[in-house]
Amino acid sequence: MFGLEMPPITPEFWAILGTLILLEGLLSADNALVLAVMVRHLKGDLQRKALAYGIGGAVVLRILGVLLASYILEYWWLRAFGAAYLAYLAISHFMKNKSAEDEADEKSKGRGFWATVVLLNLTDLAFSVDSILAGVALIPRGMPREQGLTIVVIGGIIGLILMRIAATVFLKLLNKYPAFDHVAYALVGWIAVKLGLETLEAAHEVFPAVPYWHMPTPIFWGVMAAIGIIGSFLATRQPAMSDEAAEAKADAVVHEIDETVADASDGRIDGR
Repeated sequence: MFGLEMPPITPEFWAILGTLILLEGLLSADNALVLAVMVRHLKGDLQRKALAYGIGGAVVLRILGVLLASYILEYWWLRAFGAAYLAYLAISHFMKNKSAEDEADEKSKGRGFWATVVLLNLTDLAFSVDSILAGVALIPRGMPREQGLTIVVIGGIIGLILMRIAATVFLKLLNKYPAFDHVAYALVGWIAVKLGLETLEAAHEVFPAVPYWHMPTPIFWGVMAAIGIIGSFLATRQPAMSDEAAEAKADAVVHEIDETVADASDGRIDGR
């Protein structure tokens, strides 16, 4: 069911992998920042304990998400739900008036310990679904399922690694240039269009009356490149803070995650 097969190493493979690294890095950094913000209202050691549960949930849900990807790649109607969700995600991001950090702070404020833990894991679920669906949507429709799943698995592993190893880099980037968040979700929105068109194409094979349009691969990647280049240019025009302030803020989040992982590894999740 979950057989894996390495796909051919082509320019498209590297383009997919590069896009996944960018999206996974930005979404993982966003995830780490939101988790840290959500525990701020708790007192003392409860912050670290709740964050430990949140980080554990992120790992477990990412693994489950990779397993779910196998079904999404196999059944076209599940891809339809994925396309709709990614489109909703992109649209809702640009319609929000608050940053993810402010929204997380508002949602968690006043909640007790276990209510915060539940909210943390629901947030983990959302981020896991986002990244896994984006990975699925990038897979060419004609690629064998085993090869597509291999790319999704690679993306999932990269996401877990980036959540810690490259967290400081991407957090610093988001702190200094918050508009990079918009670039990420603009890419997600265009990926949703691709997945939606591929879903219609698959539906047409089952129900010939369904209209469809096949998007040529060069058009998809051309628009992706345009979003990345133009978006990055616009995002870097107005830094929100200095390099020093952005790095200090990123280091604070990563330090808290490191302390939590260290406590969990030696049995001191509660900080004692």
